[in-house]
Amino acid sequence: MCLSIPGKLIAITAQLDETFRMGKVSFDGIIKEVSLTLVPEANVGDYVLVHVGAAISTINEEEAKKTFDILKQLGELQDLAPEEGI
Repeated sequence: MCLSIPGKLIAITAQLDETFRMGKVSFDGIIKEVSLTLVPEANVGDYVLVHVGAAISTINEEEAKKTFDILKQLGELQDLAPEEGI
């Protein structure tokens, strides 16, 4: 099953131009670097759906929190855990 996880865009970390950007996204306090290429409209503070390291769409805060809570209850967030040894 393909799964996208909602998170909050907390910083734009690199920007080549209007299209090619990278950002830090917080997933309930776990921070990951993601590509923002597919969501040029996303701004810091917005919620985005992330799949395989790329934000694929924006989502409103209420829906993001509801979805994240359901995924947490289902135990589907283990891939977010920080990698050991880093």
